[in-house]
Amino acid sequence: MGFKAKESLSEQIAQHLAQQIIHGDMLAGDRIQELRVAGELDVSRGSVREALLILQRRQLIDILPRRGAVVKEMSETHVRNLYEVMQVLLGLVIRKAIKVVREEDMDSFIELVHGLQVEAEERDYDAFFTLSFRFLEHLYPFARNVFVEDVLINMQPAMQRAYFMALHLEPDEIKECLSFFKALVETIFRRDVRSALEIIREFAEHQSELVEESITRARQIETAWGSRRRK
Repeated sequence: MGFKAKESLSEQIAQHLAQQIIHGDMLAGDRIQELRVAGELDVSRGSVREALLILQRRQLIDILPRRGAVVKEMSETHVRNLYEVMQVLLGLVIRKAIKVVREEDMDSFIELVHGLQVEAEERDYDAFFTLSFRFLEHLYPFARNVFVEDVLINMQPAMQRAYFMALHLEPDEIKECLSFFKALVETIFRRDVRSALEIIREFAEHQSELVEESITRARQIETAWGSRRRK
């Protein structure tokens, strides 16, 4: 694993593990063993322990007595709460962005949306996923509020986990996501706060319902399979 000098070692380990959780390489309930991670990455157990605390704060893992670190379950309530908070915070950002954004600032948003369009047409889900959060990270500073920006950055791994799941649940979800980003840029350009807030609300509710329904179906299948095996 190559490390970047500008970030702490524990932060880089946290990001490395987060990517495995976000992309489904580690599943809910999977244990994360300090010793194994330290050996694989050639780092100290202390650095891994600090990384696990970061992941716990970012709602990707739970640290349980006698079990240690396990990947956090994505329950319907967890997903609903996540999207509710994200909707509120993005609303705060967009209100301020519409007030302070300049015409020359729009070029970068238009370029990002063009990139999303290309990746959507090519069905490159990984590239589309990456660009989606590059768009959001570009938007956050327009809040002119370090507290809001800090909360959003810390929430982002949990949001990425849900968004990655939603993006792969339905064949046309990538088009829904593209439409969201396009519409958001249009409302910023028109300085239309009301429409922007409505777009954010509708998209958050849509994705939340999509992920919640998937979790419910998976639990029902698991329950039915368990009942069948016990017969």
